[in-house]
Amino acid sequence: MSGAAESQPPSSPKIDVDLTDCLLNHMDISVSEAEKRTNSALNIRESYTVYLIETRITDNGWELIEHGLGQIWRRYSEFEQLRQYMSSAYPWAVIPPLPEKKHSYPVHGLSTDTFDPDFVDRRRAGLENFLHRIAQHPSISRDSMFLTFLQQEEGWRNSIRDKVGLFSGYVRIAEDKIKAINAIVRIKESDPDFESLRKYSHSIQGVFINLLRIRSRATLKVYNIHKLNAGYGKLFSEWSAIEKQMGDGLQQAGHFFDSIAANTETFVEEEEQIMDQIKEYLFYASSLEDICNKRDMIQLEIEQMVDLVRSKTAEKAKAAQGKFGVITRILGSVETEENKTQKVNQLDSKIKETEERIHQARESMAEYKDKATKDIEAFKRQQFPT
Repeated sequence: MSGAAESQPPSSPKIDVDLTDCLLNHMDISVSEAEKRTNSALNIRESYTVYLIETRITDNGWELIEHGLGQIWRRYSEFEQLRQYMSSAYPWAVIPPLPEKKHSYPVHGLSTDTFDPDFVDRRRAGLENFLHRIAQHPSISRDSMFLTFLQQEEGWRNSIRDKVGLFSGYVRIAEDKIKAINAIVRIKESDPDFESLRKYSHSIQGVFINLLRIRSRATLKVYNIHKLNAGYGKLFSEWSAIEKQMGDGLQQAGHFFDSIAANTETFVEEEEQIMDQIKEYLFYASSLEDICNKRDMIQLEIEQMVDLVRSKTAEKAKAAQGKFGVITRILGSVETEENKTQKVNQLDSKIKETEERIHQARESMAEYKDKATKDIEAFKRQQFPT
């Protein structure tokens, strides 16, 4: 079993933080352009999209900024890696969500191609919001990995791996999910404040998931009704060609139905922009749940160490009384007084070491709760730019 100290997330250099200041007050950040590129390796063509991040210093009052003006291309996977790093380095923070990589809750009538221009442009806007929200945070906006993400194109991934040893994205996500589920099931003592936050997160996620599912089904029905109008338009137009007296009226009716059918995709696309906001709220609720899960993982480690102390204390008492284990009695071994004293001393040393780790873990827990509570309150008060 690994100790609490071994499982602590990677930390950034200690910086005196001015809670009223952040990177966005000193730098303009925009994701201004998206570009499709292709790799050709081993006769396999791989297409991907890169995004142009442009930065411009608005004043020189921040010593952490290295370059005044910059342009850098980043893939979506690099944004994912940045967020995974932020989640590990700042487990107590409400980490902003990324826009979805692929279509979730697809709607009939809209392209599900990840290279669709409308989808790519919405993702570009979402990535810009993601960077703005990190840059608005007074603590994590000062992180060296975030600053180099904006300024250093070559070798950035290797820099993150060298610093925190991240696994590949999906492996890390799966590992964190398994640990979180294990902690939720096994912990004995929960925190009312975090449990209240978890219930709030679950209720929000349930509402938004049901909303997205219902919307997907309802849009399909509306889409089918609108598409029927295209058939009616064609029918009336063909009918007008063979009718002499009613031809003009039938043709006007056909044009009317055609105009309704032509507005179908516009209606769905406009609604999709609203659904992107709903999905963002859903992902934010998931970020709140992640904070609760990380607290439970710390609590599980504390409880495991407490159980270890109890076990070693009972073992020490038996050893001090000269009571032997089953194996010792079966083999007929006889422990000398010297061996008994040595064993008691070893157990006593192990108990003291574990108690010290428990003390450190509880201090870490108190610090975690304090930081998480403050960040959640700041998140509730914060108004993000659109």
